Order: sequence, then structure tokens, then C-alpha cells
Amino acid sequence: MAAFHFELVSPEKLLFSGDVEAVVVPGTEGDFQMLKGHAPTMSMLRPGVVSIDETDSRTSKHFVRGGFAEISDKGLTILAEQAIPLADLDAAKLDQEIRNLEEDVADAQGDDARRAASEKLAHLKDLKTALKL
Repeated sequence: MAAFHFELVSPEKLLFSGDVEAVVVPGTEGDFQMLKGHAPTMSMLRPGVVSIDETDSRTSKHFVRGGFAEISDKGLTILAEQAIPLADLDAAKLDQEIRNLEEDVADAQGDDARRAASEKLAHLKDLKTALKL
């Protein structure tokens, strides 16, 4: 299979840069797969998993939350608001954080505190869903 250049960037760091065989992207209009020769495209990202086929036998996955993907003649670039390698996530720790935040939402004093806790809880639930993929 032909390779193309791919970069996955978050505000904190460059998570991936190199030639790959294929990338599955969680776009707001649905998941799509990028292969060499894909038409130029821009897409907003929804929370989900970016699956990177580095070779036929090596795949890596990253959870992304927000951002956009740009496909050009130079390859694919994903600028994510947040990106975390799935291999770095601990399911038991995540479950405990979800329980703690559910309590925080229930105990929140005022709309702003409740909204902030609810947003964090939604984020953690998105991460938990990503672990199941």
C-alpha cells in the first residue's frame, strides 16, 4: 500500500509525525478513512479515536477531543484540542474519576460549577467509550 505523510498535533505536543498507510478520522459528519491520493478536505473533529495504520502490521490509536483535520497534497494533519494515546489510559483509574465527578455534579453549588463538572464528566465518559474501541 502507498504511504503518505501524517501529523497529529495537540497544544501540548506533536504526538505523531511520519509516513503511514491509512488513518481513520472521527469527523463531525462521520468517520472517514484517509488513504494516499485522497481529495483535499477539511473536517471538524468530534470526540473519538484516530486509528493510525503505520504499516500493515502496526496500528496505534489516539483519543481526540475537538479540533480539525486537513487533507492536502502534502498529506493529513490533525490539529486536536486534546489528544491522548489509548495505551496511556487506565480503565480502573478512569472509572474512579467518573464516580468522583458524578458526585461533584450532584453536589455542585450553582449553575457554573455544575456546568464545569458536567463538561469534565462528559469528557471522561468519552474517554471511557474510546477505551472500548
